Amino acid sequence: MDSPIEYVKGIGPSRAVVLKKELEIRTVGDMLAHYPFRYIDRSKFHLIRDINSDDTYIQLKAKLVDVREIPMGKRSRLEATIKDESGRLKLTWFQKIKYVRSNLIIGRDYLIFGKPNKYKGTYSLVHPDMQIMEPNKEPIKGGLQPVYPSGEKLSAKGFTSKGIEKVIKSILLEASKYIQEYLPQYILDKHKLMGRNEAVIQIHQPSDLDRLSQAKFRLKFDEFFILQLTLLKLKIAKMEKNKGMPFNQVGKMFNDFYKNHLPFKLTGAQKRVVREIRHDLGYGHQMNRLLQGDVGSGKTVVALLSMLLALDNGYQACLMAPTEILAHQHFEGITEIIDGMPIVTDILTGSTPAKKRKLMFEKLANGDIHILIGTHALLEDKVKFNNLGLSIIDEQHRFGVAQRARMWKKNVIPPHILVMTATPIPRTLAMTLYGDLEISVIDELPPGRKAIQTIHRYDSSRLRVFQFMKDEINKGRQVYVVYPLIEESETLDYKDLMDGYESIIRSFPKPKYQVSILHGRMKSEDKEFEMQRFVKGETQILVSTTVIEVGVNVPNASLMIIESTERFGLSQLHQLRGRVGRGADQSYCILMSSVKLSEHARTRIETMCRTNDGFEIADADLKLRGPGDIMGTRQSGILEFKIANLSTDSQILYLAREMAQEVMKEDPSLSEDRHLPISKAIARDMNKKNHWSKIS
Repeated sequence: MDSPIEYVKGIGPSRAVVLKKELEIRTVGDMLAHYPFRYIDRSKFHLIRDINSDDTYIQLKAKLVDVREIPMGKRSRLEATIKDESGRLKLTWFQKIKYVRSNLIIGRDYLIFGKPNKYKGTYSLVHPDMQIMEPNKEPIKGGLQPVYPSGEKLSAKGFTSKGIEKVIKSILLEASKYIQEYLPQYILDKHKLMGRNEAVIQIHQPSDLDRLSQAKFRLKFDEFFILQLTLLKLKIAKMEKNKGMPFNQVGKMFNDFYKNHLPFKLTGAQKRVVREIRHDLGYGHQMNRLLQGDVGSGKTVVALLSMLLALDNGYQACLMAPTEILAHQHFEGITEIIDGMPIVTDILTGSTPAKKRKLMFEKLANGDIHILIGTHALLEDKVKFNNLGLSIIDEQHRFGVAQRARMWKKNVIPPHILVMTATPIPRTLAMTLYGDLEISVIDELPPGRKAIQTIHRYDSSRLRVFQFMKDEINKGRQVYVVYPLIEESETLDYKDLMDGYESIIRSFPKPKYQVSILHGRMKSEDKEFEMQRFVKGETQILVSTTVIEVGVNVPNASLMIIESTERFGLSQLHQLRGRVGRGADQSYCILMSSVKLSEHARTRIETMCRTNDGFEIADADLKLRGPGDIMGTRQSGILEFKIANLSTDSQILYLAREMAQEVMKEDPSLSEDRHLPISKAIARDMNKKNHWSKIS
C-alpha cells in the first residue's frame, strides 16, 4: 500500500508527477482511496420512447439506419439515425468524424450508450459510445461503471475517468490481497460491517447497488471512526499535558461585582453558563470552551464574570476583539460597570502610541494591569503578561486558527481559553459535533427583547421598502442600509455604495432627513465622526459597507436593510442582522436581492427568514460551504474526507463517535492486541497532518 505510485505499471515518473500535484496521490494506497464520485448504471436497457430526461445516461439496443455528414462552414458534423421497436433517435458527432464514420455500418445492430441532450423539444445523443452487436447474440450487461474525479491536466496525461478506472483495475489485481483489516471482529459483528478488503474492491468494481451501499457505509464509518479516535486521543493527551491553573476561589472581586455592580439580573441561561465555566476553571485542566449566543444575549457580562474569577485567584485576564471599534466598545462597557472596583484595565490596539505602549508593557509584565482588552495587537511577541490565567476571544470567526494558537504561548502554563461567537463557523461546529470542544449556549434573550423579523424583498419592491423606512423613522427609529464589500471588485462595490447613497438622499431629502455614509476609503477620523452622528441620533439613516458588521451598538436602530444579499455569506448576514434588535422596540431586517438567484443564495435567504438561531444558521452554512479542515488551519471548504460527508452522513458519524468512545473507555492507550491495528491506523493518519484541532 505504501509503494510509490510511479512504480505502478503504465504510470512511471512523468505521469506520477501530475497525480501528486493534482490529486496528492503518492502511493498505491492513495490511488485506491481516490473513490468514484458517481456511477453509471449499464445494467439496464432502455427504449427510445422511454427517454424523458437529460439528467442520466441511457443504454439502447438499436439498428443504424442512416449516416450523413453535414457542412458547418469550414467544419462539419456527423449525424446518424437509429431505430428500435419504439421509435427513432438522432446521434451527433462534432469530433473525429472520419474515424467514426469509417466504423459505422448501416443496417447493423448496435449497443449505444450516452447522455440524452434536449434541443428544441427533441432528444439526441452527442458523442455516444457505439458497440456493434453480434447477430443473434444478446449483449452482456455492463453493470455499474465508476466515474472518477478528473481535470484538464489529468486528462492530458491520460487520467480521464476511464484512464483512472483502468489504472485502479490493474492495481486491484495485484494489491487487493494487501488491503489489511484494522477493525477487530467484535466491531465488525456489532455493526454488520463489510470487510475492508471487500469494501475497497466493491467501491471501485461494484457487483450491485446493495454491495455498493455496504461498501460506502464501511468506508465512511472508517473515516469518521479514525477521526473520532484521533480527536479523543488528542483530548486525553491535552488534559494530561496541560493540567491548567485551578481557579479554586470565588472571591471578593466576583462576589462584590455580582452583589453591587451587576447592572441587570442575569437570565437563567447566563447563570447556567457561568456555572459551567466555574466548573471548568476549578477542574485542574485547561478550559477550552466555546460560548455561543446571539448578539445582545449577554456574552460580555459572562466573560467579565469569568475574568473576575481569574483575578480572585491571582491571575491576569485578557479579551481580544477583531476590530478597534469592538475593542473600544468592550473597554468602555467593562470599565463603566466595574467603576469603583480596585481593578486596573487597559486597551491595546494598532493605534496605541509607542510611548503609551512602552509604559503599558512594563505594567503588564509587573502584574499592575489586571485586565487587558485589545485587538490582534495582543498577539505581538512584545506583549508579555506577569501571569495570564484566562484568554477570551470575541467574534472568534474573525481570527485565524494559527493566530488564536499564539495566545497559548502567553504563559508557561497555557491560559484557560474561552471563545465567543454569535454564529459558530463551520470548523467550530464540526468540532462541537465531535465533542472535542466544550460548549455553552446562551439561548435566552434578556427580558423585553423581541425576535427580529426578517423579510426578503426583490429590487423591484424598493419603493415599498423606502416607505417602510419612512414609517420607522417617523416613529423616532433609525435605519442601517448596508452594501457588500468584496476585495476583488472594490471599485464596483464603491460605485454600488455611492449610487445607493445618492438614491437615498434623493428619496430622503434634507432637512427632514439626515443621512450618514461610512466606508473603508474614509479617514479614521471621518468614519468616527459619521458613526458618532448616528449613535447620537443626529442622522436617521446610515449607509455603510460591512465595516459595521461588529462593534456598533445603537439600541434605537430598528431596521437593517442589506443590499445585494446574494453576495453575503450566512455568517455575515447573521452578524449584520444583529446590529438591530438591541432595544425594546420591534426590529426588522430586510434582505434585498435581484430576481436571479442561485440555488445557494436562495437557500441562504430562506434560512435567514426562517430562523434567528445561530446554530441552525451555522448548520445550514455547514451544508452549503463544507465544515473546514478541523485537523488543520482552513476554516471552511471541503473537510479532508475521501468519501464521508459531515452534513449528509450524520447517522454514520454518531455511530462512529459512539463506537470510538466505547473503545477509548475500555482501552484508552489502544495497547490491547485487538486494538493495535487501530492504533497503527491512527498513527498513519496523524503523521499526514499538522494537528491544530486542540485550538478552538
